[in-house]
Amino acid sequence: MSVRELVVLGTASQVPTRHRNHNGYLLRWEGEGILFDPGEGTQRQMLRAGVAAHDIHRICVTHFHGDHALGLAGVIQRINLDRVPHEVTVHYPVSGRRFFDRLRYATAYRETVPLTDAPVTAEGPLATAPGYRLETAHLSHPVDAYGYRLVEPDSRRMLPDLLAEHGITGPDVGRLQREGVLRGTTLDEVSEVRRGQRFAFVMDTRLCDGVYALAADCDMLVIESTFLRQDEQLATDHGHLTADQAARVAVDSGVRHLVLTHFSQRYPDPAAFEEEARDAGFDGELTVAADLMRVSLPKRRQEPVHP
Repeated sequence: MSVRELVVLGTASQVPTRHRNHNGYLLRWEGEGILFDPGEGTQRQMLRAGVAAHDIHRICVTHFHGDHALGLAGVIQRINLDRVPHEVTVHYPVSGRRFFDRLRYATAYRETVPLTDAPVTAEGPLATAPGYRLETAHLSHPVDAYGYRLVEPDSRRMLPDLLAEHGITGPDVGRLQREGVLRGTTLDEVSEVRRGQRFAFVMDTRLCDGVYALAADCDMLVIESTFLRQDEQLATDHGHLTADQAARVAVDSGVRHLVLTHFSQRYPDPAAFEEEARDAGFDGELTVAADLMRVSLPKRRQEPVHP
């Protein structure tokens, strides 16, 4: 069965709390697992959330502040300890290679798993997998930072009534799909585009072009909202977003499901983030992330996509 869900491992910003671990997010995308920003304590949170090292196929680090990367050492060593049977690819800003190398070899262990080092060197397409294309965009933070975006290729939905009207049945349907035209009938005449799903992960940043590029038309946007509107100047000074700003990005970008996370310890009531996002005009699905939560991607859009 197709599984596309976000497993939230940690939701704190710089300082963890009794209820919030440092960052960590596993996206299950069909049979693949993509781990984003493993902060300190991620290995323990994986155990609590029922996530195994075998579930990780790709690791994406937005930047090298500790709450987003200190868990790399433990996660990489666990991947090797458990002898994960597949290659694991790691992406991170190339400017932070020295930090990645230090974390990868922080202590002695036996390397048993191929680990592909694939740093981000520029915005744009980064990797292509069978079920998605991974893209990046530069963010605005005091250290070099990139956000990530998964784009599933569009496909075609065959329309039975139109197929019958054109007398196309059985093996001829497959022929038409492969060749694009059959006995004068084109694929466009008997099918419609089924838009692929889109997921974006945006961490520590001020408002910038990269935020909007990543969020555009996403089915799910996971985005930091470290501060509330009352502290917007503080957010700007430190390279962060408010819940109000994150929600306005979602509204402007056509996001269907907004997931707010990366909360400052200064705010004891998570309901304030939901209230602020709604006040900003976001009326889609909204989740204020909590540790160990699982959030399913929305069902596919039903409306056809027109050129």
